[in-house]
Amino acid sequence: MLLELTIKNFAIIPFLHIDFHQGMTSLTGETGAGKSIIIDAMGLLAGGRSSSDYIRHGEEKCLLEGVFEWPTQPEFFALMEELGIDQSESFLIVQRDMSRSGKNICRLNGRAIPLVQLRRVGTYLVDIQGQNEHQELLQPEKHLSLMDHFGSKAFKQQLKVYQEHYSDYQKLLKKAREIKQNEQSYVQRIDMLRFQQEEIEQAELEPGEEELLLEERAKLVNFQKIVDALGKTHEILSADTHSLTDGVGLALSEIQEIEGLDESYLKISENLQSAYYLLQDVASETSRQLDYLELDEGRLDEVMLRLETIRQLKRKYGESIPAILTYYAEISEELEAMTGFENQLEEYTQRLQEKQAIVFEYAQTLHQERQKIAHQLEKAIMQEVTELYMENTRFEIRFKTDSEMLNETGMDQVAFYLSTNLGEDLKPLVKVASGGELSRILLALKAIFSREKEMTSIVFDEVDTGVSGRVAQAIAEKIAKIARHSQVLCITHLPQVAAQADYQYFISKEVQDGRTQTSITQLDDQMRVHEIARMLSGSEITALTMEHATELLQLAQKNPQK
Repeated sequence: MLLELTIKNFAIIPFLHIDFHQGMTSLTGETGAGKSIIIDAMGLLAGGRSSSDYIRHGEEKCLLEGVFEWPTQPEFFALMEELGIDQSESFLIVQRDMSRSGKNICRLNGRAIPLVQLRRVGTYLVDIQGQNEHQELLQPEKHLSLMDHFGSKAFKQQLKVYQEHYSDYQKLLKKAREIKQNEQSYVQRIDMLRFQQEEIEQAELEPGEEELLLEERAKLVNFQKIVDALGKTHEILSADTHSLTDGVGLALSEIQEIEGLDESYLKISENLQSAYYLLQDVASETSRQLDYLELDEGRLDEVMLRLETIRQLKRKYGESIPAILTYYAEISEELEAMTGFENQLEEYTQRLQEKQAIVFEYAQTLHQERQKIAHQLEKAIMQEVTELYMENTRFEIRFKTDSEMLNETGMDQVAFYLSTNLGEDLKPLVKVASGGELSRILLALKAIFSREKEMTSIVFDEVDTGVSGRVAQAIAEKIAKIARHSQVLCITHLPQVAAQADYQYFISKEVQDGRTQTSITQLDDQMRVHEIARMLSGSEITALTMEHATELLQLAQKNPQK
């Protein structure tokens, strides 16, 4: 329910604050006073399209603010959770700032949200009905949803289950299409991975292998240098005459003769002894290494070829042998996961057929239930339009069912058909042209659907245009009936409708300081009598019209619909 509406610098309104109430509220006033401007402001708070033309002349921006009671639908609270709106607040405050620069800021309880999200929220807050607007009741594509709202909780649960199965079916269908579309790339990918896997496998790489090969290559490449160095060293150390070892041995013999004379001589002797034995070891090791050395020219080629193989693999698959082996493990895992790809499409096709059969079965059940709902809705609408003096009206819900065109709602399309005169064929509701008849049909449908949709606020913008007399009274009573279930705001020029309201506001236009501006006044009982008398007689108000206005208000209080 809308509790408060604040408007600043909007059209011809410099500032306006309105308190609204539960039940039915009528907005009356002369044509052009600004009644529809107020409704436009409410529409913008519900996510309507904005324009800089709405901003009051001479101002840079306008502000709209609405204070609402929290809607009670579980879907609304789920939406608030999705948007991150704190639900502990007592009220829901909707704000919208518009500037001439095009900047448009929407807020829910102080939190900025995109306009598209405000539009989603607005569907739970305000339902604005105008005679000549393209409302959902006049849009055939919306008729199925409206009819489904009329269904029982059990039906709505069936619809939910169907939609879950349909969602699963769509996921399977999408996957199957992806597999089919990517079949060639899948095959190419498998072939490439298998080639890479085989190439790495054939190499039989070992961690640390490259380092050992590099070391071996260095030895093989420098074989002659090694032989020369070892030979010369061995010759120096072990020559038959004047070898370095013999020289050290002779020096050791000489020093040993005096080592007992001084501690420093003893130290020299010990060092020479160590050097003698060390040189003997080096000479032996040099001899042994020379014995082992054997030039294998074929081995060098093998090492060079192996290193080249490793280099090529490093260039393709990693900067080192461990990296190549890691890549090998990864592609092996991927190949394992892709194993059986050839059977995937067949598998998904089979699953699709099975899921499609389940979805079709649920769609058939929905179709059968909808036919029952349609029959109930037809009766309900006929009762409503009869109360609006359209006794000769025929209303029918027609189905178009296509089992080959399953969608998220099933396999049904429905359209509302109407005939308002005897002997006339039923026509689509959208083609009903009479203003008065259209007003009543819209009102009858709204009387039914407002209860089902649990709208917070319903706004009727001159839906009573084109009617008078007893029909006007019937429309007034019907709107009052709707107000039993929802807050109703009604712009009207009919005194019968205004009299039925629980509250009445008078919208007026005046000039102050050379500027036109709109003001609003909540009418008390006496003021209501005077305003309804004006609506009855026009500019001249007589005692008789005042008496008639008083009578209308008294009769309204006795209305059983209130």
